[in-house]
Amino acid sequence: MNYKDTINLPKTDFKMKANLKSLEPTILEKWEDIDAANYLMENRKDAEKYILHDGPPYANGDIHLGTALNKVLKDIVIKYKTLRGYNSPYVPGWDTHGLPIEHSVTTKLGDKAKELDKLEIRKICEEFAMKYVDIQKESFKRLGVIGFWEDPYLTLKPEYEAKVLEVLKSLVETGNVYRGKKPIYWCTECETALAEAEVEYHDHKSDSIYVKFPMKEEKDTYIVIWTTTPWTLPANVAIAVHPDFEYAKVKVDGEYWILAKELITKTLEQTHIQQYNIIETFKGQKLEGKKAVHPFMNRDSLIVLADYVTLDEGTGCVHTAPGHGVDDYKTGLKYNLPIISPVDDRGYFTKEAGKYAGLKIWDANEVIISDLKESNFLLASGKMVHSYPHCWRCKNPIIFRATEQWFIDLEKNNYREKVLEQIKQVNWIPKWGENRITSMVKERPDWVISRQRAWGIPIPAVRCEQCGDLILSVETLDSVIDIVRNYGSNAWFEKDIKDLLPKNFVCPKCGGSIFSKQEDILDVWIDSGSSFEAVVNTREELKKFPADLYLEGSDQHRGWFQSSIFLSVAKHGRAPYKAVLTHGFIKDEDGRKMSKSLGNVINPRDVIDKYGADILRLWVASSDYTMDIKISDNILQQQVEIYRKLRNTLRFLLGNIYDFDPQKDCVEYEEMYEIDKWAMLKLHKLIKDVTAAYDNYEFYKVHYLINNFCTIDMSSIYLDIIKDRIYVEGKKSKLRRSAQTVLYEALIALTKMMAPIISFTAEEVYDYLPTSEKKYKTVFVEQWPEYNEKYLEPKLEEKWEVILSLREDVLKALEEKRKEKLIGNSLDAKVILDIHDQDLKKFLTDFDESFLADIFIVSQCEIGSVDEGFDGKKAKIKIVQAIGKKCERCWKIDPQTGKDEKYPDVCPRCAKVLRAEEY
Repeated sequence: MNYKDTINLPKTDFKMKANLKSLEPTILEKWEDIDAANYLMENRKDAEKYILHDGPPYANGDIHLGTALNKVLKDIVIKYKTLRGYNSPYVPGWDTHGLPIEHSVTTKLGDKAKELDKLEIRKICEEFAMKYVDIQKESFKRLGVIGFWEDPYLTLKPEYEAKVLEVLKSLVETGNVYRGKKPIYWCTECETALAEAEVEYHDHKSDSIYVKFPMKEEKDTYIVIWTTTPWTLPANVAIAVHPDFEYAKVKVDGEYWILAKELITKTLEQTHIQQYNIIETFKGQKLEGKKAVHPFMNRDSLIVLADYVTLDEGTGCVHTAPGHGVDDYKTGLKYNLPIISPVDDRGYFTKEAGKYAGLKIWDANEVIISDLKESNFLLASGKMVHSYPHCWRCKNPIIFRATEQWFIDLEKNNYREKVLEQIKQVNWIPKWGENRITSMVKERPDWVISRQRAWGIPIPAVRCEQCGDLILSVETLDSVIDIVRNYGSNAWFEKDIKDLLPKNFVCPKCGGSIFSKQEDILDVWIDSGSSFEAVVNTREELKKFPADLYLEGSDQHRGWFQSSIFLSVAKHGRAPYKAVLTHGFIKDEDGRKMSKSLGNVINPRDVIDKYGADILRLWVASSDYTMDIKISDNILQQQVEIYRKLRNTLRFLLGNIYDFDPQKDCVEYEEMYEIDKWAMLKLHKLIKDVTAAYDNYEFYKVHYLINNFCTIDMSSIYLDIIKDRIYVEGKKSKLRRSAQTVLYEALIALTKMMAPIISFTAEEVYDYLPTSEKKYKTVFVEQWPEYNEKYLEPKLEEKWEVILSLREDVLKALEEKRKEKLIGNSLDAKVILDIHDQDLKKFLTDFDESFLADIFIVSQCEIGSVDEGFDGKKAKIKIVQAIGKKCERCWKIDPQTGKDEKYPDVCPRCAKVLRAEEY
């Protein structure tokens, strides 16, 4: 007889090798066929909403690993919440305006861009943006992200643009928008103002110079300043000192230099002076109101007091140009100083800079230093590497430059304080996010919202040609909002001014009726920051304000999170989100930032083509995203190995329930065998812990818990032990059905718990489930598994901890004898246990010896005395050859094998099964 035919071997078409590259596209087709996003929403239409609002990426290139990480994290949250029973539609969006897109377009056009008017540039920008919306869309879909891809929100849509202007109107209404001239970040390459969120800090090599300014009416006396921006000296109108610092007049080679006493040694070392005498010392306040003479401009430089002067660097005497710095500007207001900014949009000096007119500011540094040296006002010069602001888009160093711009006043109507109060109401994940955004909001200056570019929503301001007044009012905004809603923001550039303004509109200041359009556009952060109104409060499927969650990179504390809360407080008096989750940035295996120059950039498409999207998703889930996240081929290979183990577990579970009908064959918990109860305990503990980890957005814990359960609790212990039972016992026997009940419960629970992370594989498993168990077209409409408290028996867990600890000792002893060639398969062995602890010995004697043999996967086991053996933690263990003959069916060795007349080659247990099954 062929006994192999009588064994219950696994049966499943679920492949051991996933071949995710081929599998995943077929599942994507399935989701498209069933219109997955709408199908999920329809099946949850009566459920409570959970809204994760998507922060829009820029449509200016293909996705990178950072955007892939972001989208997968969002998808994990959405799918988990859907499985938990929420109506959680995902509406993706794109930021389709702004400098990133215009810069890409104009760079590609080169000199041709200068020949095109704004409308032509805008048309090309729109085409460029829509091209990359489509490219990114396909990449995000390939990651397995389910959403309303055919109906995303785009910031260039007319209805969206109109909502942005409505938000702006809220600020105009309260008087928080004003026009002013003050120093702001300015990119001379992009020729536009920048907001703080558009500035990056990188190391930059600057000129470092010490300059002496002659004191007016004090012969041979000079006040010494230090600066790393020589090009700002033409705009100098003052020198700031600290009122409370000790200053000194120092005699050097017949001259008298004034500087902070504490910095004398350092300064004179830099200027190579060895001999000096301190003539007198005095507080900085004594210098207030005195005047120095500018070394090369025909003007005086007033000595003023300022608390921001430090003793960290320089001389304690700070060169002050109110047209080129925020602190300088505030000091200028205090002392009524002129705001001189002799630099044009392209970074060239104007006539106001005298002899330097026409020079690019960076080139002027060398000329100014040379002139100072020639006129004997230069004390020392050198180079200094320091952190300096750069443009986020073109990566060039930027400047502070005083220009007329539109600003949002952050102090008026207690605006800043209202925002700070709302920050406290939000759940920040991780918690340090609250301190980070709080400090940024406290420190940020008034928000400059105008840009001198073409591609964006225009600020609908007009100039009265009669009095020159600039007008941005609720009345004009209402008129323009209606037009934009119907025709889009291009209408501002296309239509005549008379068609844009209300009928019979006149200048509020002078009554004039002739106006010209202003063509500044809005800061792109106003666009994206208004999405709470343009999307969450507008789209029917999303309507829930505030949204439950915003999830982006930690750089958005100074970007989208901040612009959104400022604008939402202006419009609705509260934060637009209940919780904010931030993730870190992608680094390579050595902790280095990804960059083309280092050759360490990994394209997500390459990862998907090589391994499949589920491996990338598994890597995302494995990472503690609260910190920077590392990736490399080695790290991905680790996830491949983990995936292989998870898949093997799923395949084993599927393969061994092929004849199991959960409606008829389930064994009640009370009637289960004890090891099956232990497995149920482990499963329900897993469900409890995994659910808590998902609820806390700790996906790395989910990854660890599921992996640990599959590889240790299941594969290494439970499945290893029950293989004999499910393969060899009778098909319908309670012994087998008890184990199958656990396998079935574990398969269903694991499939659902894995689904948010390895979505393609979970969907594949779902398709292999018994037809009676598939209620829906996709696993994501299923209900989340609930843990049962009655299965979490502490005494049972303690008991099995002892048994499994002893099992570890036995496995080590078996391995020793395997190496010594005493045994091959563990079923060749008999185990003799000499238990150290008498209580444990008494505890184990209550078990049948065949039960212990099954736990250790040996043929025989007894408790007795051992003279020589393996010294384990719990027992001394002797391994000997099992007594008897090998059963041809189950391979166990039994003294009674061969004594059955009908089945002479098998053990009594197998003979009994064969008789019952009537083979």
